[in-house]
Amino acid sequence: MLCFDIRSLEARAASVDGVLDPSDPVWEADDTRPAGAGVWVTGRLSAAGHGRFYLSGRLEGAAITDCRRCLAEVTVAVSEDVHMLFAESSLDDADDQDGFPFPAGARELDLCPAVREEWLLAVPSFALCREDCQGFCATCGADRNTGACTCAPSPDPRWAGLREQRSSDA
Repeated sequence: MLCFDIRSLEARAASVDGVLDPSDPVWEADDTRPAGAGVWVTGRLSAAGHGRFYLSGRLEGAAITDCRRCLAEVTVAVSEDVHMLFAESSLDDADDQDGFPFPAGARELDLCPAVREEWLLAVPSFALCREDCQGFCATCGADRNTGACTCAPSPDPRWAGLREQRSSDA
């Protein structure tokens, strides 16, 4: 459960222990969605002044993404400590970039949009299928993990100045 009654939160803190499902409508088309059961959210949600609430907790799950070198599908573990501030949209600090606004007069505080945003920030941008991934050949596009290609190695033109300096010193 990731929705909380605001009136009860004003009286006492709540324990957060729920899952944001990969099929939840909060996800957008291009999002890196969680694999399996979804994003597990745990923590403590408490009042932080009038119209403000604070969540201190943890996100855990697995994401399916592409290897940055060979584009193979990779499942990566995601585990991140999170600290989120929710503020009524009528308050002066509701526009704070680090906070999450919610409508003034709302009866429920829905954590799903904030959890989605924190999840997207926590998923690694550059995953590898394995540490020694060779990736694709820059010339012919062959997958070098499955075998060597027949291309002759071509020197990187960015090193030409250094090669010239080295040959003139010799």
